[in-house]
Amino acid sequence: MMSRFLVPSRANMLSRGLMSIRSVTTTTTTAKASAPQLTWTDFLQLRKQQGRINTATSIVTATLSAGVAFLYIGTTGFDPEKHVFGYDAMTVYSLGIIGAGFLGFLAGPTLGNGVFKMVNRRVLNDFKIRDQAFLERIKHNRVDPSRQSFSNPVPDFYGERIYSVKDYKQWLRDCHAFRRKAKEFL
Repeated sequence: MMSRFLVPSRANMLSRGLMSIRSVTTTTTTAKASAPQLTWTDFLQLRKQQGRINTATSIVTATLSAGVAFLYIGTTGFDPEKHVFGYDAMTVYSLGIIGAGFLGFLAGPTLGNGVFKMVNRRVLNDFKIRDQAFLERIKHNRVDPSRQSFSNPVPDFYGERIYSVKDYKQWLRDCHAFRRKAKEFL
């Protein structure tokens, strides 16, 4: 009588087995539906496009902000013999123009990301999913930078120069070579 309670019946085992099969099939169909449709090659091409858009907008915003600063200084009129903040006026105004250009350059990627999102809005969700997976792979495979030296530099710590599958494979080989050199020589 005691063994009857310890051993489940065949019908009970069969129903549990069918339930686990059903949960596996529904899970895989759900996973297939939520998997990104973007291939790695397409993702890396979009990543390259995003970098180019950010660089182009940085150049444009730097030029525009330096131009606006130059026009502002040119229209306000100043006495070159007077000192501004204790320095020569031309020096201060020139540094102001350069500073405005630098701030414009830093603001460029913000505008560039907006342009990229607008241009690629139909694949943006898949891009975000792939980007998160890509960054997790980079984080998992990156090397320990504390073991670098002049003869053994760290290979692209953030993976910023990976624009194709070939580049990614080369980056993995470089990381492996770094680890091997760090293990053998340090």
